[in-house]
Amino acid sequence: MLRLPTRCLVVLIGPSSAGKSTWATQHFRPEQVVASDDLRAAVGESRHDQRAGKDAFDLLERVVAARLGRRLLTVVDTMGLQADRRATWVQQAHHHRMPAIAVVFDTPAAEVRSRNAARTPRIPAGGLSRQIRTAEVTTDDLLLSEGFDRVVRADAAVVVPPEVLDAPSLRQRQTEEPVTMRFGLQLPRFDPDPADLAGHLRDVARAAEDAGFDSLWVMDHMMQIPQVGREWEDMLESWSTLSWLAGVTDRIRLGTLVTGITYRNAAHLAKIIATVDVLSGGRAIAGLGAAWFEREHEAYGWGFPEVADRYARLRDALQLLPLMWGPGSPRFDGETITVPEAICYPRPLQDKVPILLGGSGERTTLRLVAEHADACNLFGDPETVARKLEVLRGHCADVDRPFEEIEVTTLGTVLAAPDADTLAGRVAELTRPDRAPESTAESVGAGTIEDQIGRFRAYADVGVDTAIINLPITTPARVAELAPLVAAFA
Repeated sequence: MLRLPTRCLVVLIGPSSAGKSTWATQHFRPEQVVASDDLRAAVGESRHDQRAGKDAFDLLERVVAARLGRRLLTVVDTMGLQADRRATWVQQAHHHRMPAIAVVFDTPAAEVRSRNAARTPRIPAGGLSRQIRTAEVTTDDLLLSEGFDRVVRADAAVVVPPEVLDAPSLRQRQTEEPVTMRFGLQLPRFDPDPADLAGHLRDVARAAEDAGFDSLWVMDHMMQIPQVGREWEDMLESWSTLSWLAGVTDRIRLGTLVTGITYRNAAHLAKIIATVDVLSGGRAIAGLGAAWFEREHEAYGWGFPEVADRYARLRDALQLLPLMWGPGSPRFDGETITVPEAICYPRPLQDKVPILLGGSGERTTLRLVAEHADACNLFGDPETVARKLEVLRGHCADVDRPFEEIEVTTLGTVLAAPDADTLAGRVAELTRPDRAPESTAESVGAGTIEDQIGRFRAYADVGVDTAIINLPITTPARVAELAPLVAAFA
């Protein structure tokens, strides 16, 4: 199976009657294929109007350039035998950060001639022979020297998000050489009607627990954020929600991803978290962040300090919270808050409530992780996460702290399904009229359960301890379907 990323250039290479157009029709939507024959029909009298050839190829070049400029999957269906045209397309693809893939059709010459004989009109024998000879000397090495990222043979093809492009080999590695990794479930939306919301949350939380998830997370926002939905969508207060979830679950850990440090007095926040820890039997996780959603602050009448002040508040909280949860009632004098007595009874049941710090800023946030936090939460593909972890290792070395003490977590969206057909249907359900299914698949991390196993093996390989995921549509059934993914890393 030939796996192609959702954003790439595909150039079909082979003589006339090699099967290029048939293959393109079988594997791609019409709007993804830029075919010289179709454009000849658009500017001439028919698909075979050779007098319109120049105009057709001029139009083809413009269409290819426009599609690549928008970073759209583009399949160029010509003979692909002109090196100068190939070089232009490859250069354009790379300029727009897209891989260029050559798909070679090694159809035997005898079969090409037989097919041509059945065509109406036929390609003249001499012209077809020249095409066949040119195709024979257009070798893989030549195409690679022109800049193509991959040269492959025509085969059954599937278009997948980049995150799962190499999933089959990674899934096989997980099967043969398994590693462990925990999974968390984030709930960024609260879609049911308020009257049904409590029961829905209970059922989702129990499904997550039954599926083997280690942790359950909610955002700490008072209104929906623009990256997820509209601001008038229902949004529950985070720590109240976690208190409810504590009462309907038994094992799963509970945390915020993440609590904005500007929303509450830090000492009061320590009391809230301690309460959830006690009522949950010692399952609270204190997710903290510097806060970023200015619109929310405006709506609730909170001041929105400058970045430096928000980080000063965060630094104070990272030091104050453990004092509030520890023995005695010491005084705390920070940059932004003074607490005469750090009093918190009852104290948390955990000896140490873990503090997770959200954000990937290399100079400040990751430095604070090294100095004060028990866990970090990073965004990006495995290569990006690996680079961030190298920065964190450097900060840990600077403060003489073992890097291994820090739990590494990531956050990403997952649309999963047991099989490819079900997955395609779910992608179609989420795709707006103005978007392509491939764009939707890429934005929601679409892949079969087997694909997702490979996807997350790549994160485990760079050092991720816990993968926190959210779902575009969160139902108990969709959560239950993820049990094989979680079990693959147990």
